[in-house]
Amino acid sequence: MAQIKNSTAFFMFLPFIYRRKCVILCTNKSHYKKMAEINKEQIRQICRSVELAIGQPVQTPKDFDILSQQIFSRTGNLLSRNTLRRIWGNMNDGTNPRSNTLLILVRFLGYNNIESFLTATNNGENTPQSGFVMTRKLSVSVDLNVGDKIRLTWLPDRVCDIEYTGSLCFRVIASSQTRLQPGDTFQCSMIIDGEPLYLDQLQHHEDNGKSSRTMSYVCGLKQGIRFERIN
Repeated sequence: MAQIKNSTAFFMFLPFIYRRKCVILCTNKSHYKKMAEINKEQIRQICRSVELAIGQPVQTPKDFDILSQQIFSRTGNLLSRNTLRRIWGNMNDGTNPRSNTLLILVRFLGYNNIESFLTATNNGENTPQSGFVMTRKLSVSVDLNVGDKIRLTWLPDRVCDIEYTGSLCFRVIASSQTRLQPGDTFQCSMIIDGEPLYLDQLQHHEDNGKSSRTMSYVCGLKQGIRFERIN
């Protein structure tokens, strides 16, 4: 009898399961329908707004590398150079940008979602929200020469002097109150005042002289870094 009752309860609950599944499917279908309404001109508008926010056009592979790091610094999401090139039409392989990718771009511009960006654009707001134009920055490949030295500082009382060795690579020459040690090497394409600095391909040297495995490291995660040129 208990088995019959359990079976009866299951079949009574079954319509609810189907109804729930139907709602989920309908919701997803509605979501994809909304995404389909984003046309190529609106995607180009997102690209133009991003270029306005960073203060320069995005055209060369280096431009896309720099933009990738800027997006990661502001949003914590990584968009590869090739992904950005596809969106900008710089590389055409027949694929359309995903909704999550476009969402990261509009969040970089200060909007919560794609719909709010499109609404603002339709209302004539062609400029990004305040506070997103970056001015004091170093584009490593453009602004630095081999042998140039930079002092990085961030809270609390962290100091790190680095030397540019070429090909986006740096070497730590002095440090205080930080895990980075003289002799450490890393790669970086952009240094932005007041933003976190993400170090790629960091080769860290332990106190015993041995090198650790290659890793990533972030300086000034909460309140960003400050930089200055030194002799």
